[in-house]
Amino acid sequence: MEPFSPPEPGFPVEKSSSVPQKKYRVLVGVTGSVAALKLPLLIAELLKITGLEVKVVTTERAKHFYNAQEIPVTLYSDEDEWQLWKSRSDPVLHIELRRWADLMLVAPLDANTLAKLANGICDNLLTCVIRAWDLSKPLLFCPAMNTAMWEHPITAQQVEQLKGFGYTEIPCVVKKLVCGDEGQGAMAEVWTIVESVKRILEERDLPTQS
Repeated sequence: MEPFSPPEPGFPVEKSSSVPQKKYRVLVGVTGSVAALKLPLLIAELLKITGLEVKVVTTERAKHFYNAQEIPVTLYSDEDEWQLWKSRSDPVLHIELRRWADLMLVAPLDANTLAKLANGICDNLLTCVIRAWDLSKPLLFCPAMNTAMWEHPITAQQVEQLKGFGYTEIPCVVKKLVCGDEGQGAMAEVWTIVESVKRILEERDLPTQS
């Protein structure tokens, strides 16, 4: 397993004038929606924000949609949680990640994990991090699912439940989905997500953690 300290990104970080030049730590959660195939692009665009450090927590099903070799930051999954802890003195990964991050971004958030979060279920590394999340810190989520799933009445209830916790929704959009259907449910565009992260950092003027 990789050491907990994140590796240096594999390519130069471009400067951005829209975010103060401080160090910020963003934890990206990725779940088993086909929109997870955009993870490499999302990470690449986030790393263009000056001073941003990024780590990724993935569910097992999300791994089906992207190539881990294309992710130039530390990538954690369920196996790492259990390998890290061997005895009472060892760190608990989901707590360490919760402490490390200034902001969390879940993109995409699939229907299954949405339901888990709305009901407080924490049966993998990602949902454990979110269950333990410090509510004084921003958490942004990007729903992504088939239109029929999005239109089910329980979806709106669960989204509102997450917003009630203080999380920020980056709404899904209308487009032709990979399954061929056309309608609401596609994850927001990567540029929209990145701009939302920038805006939150600017609004919060988040402190650098030591």
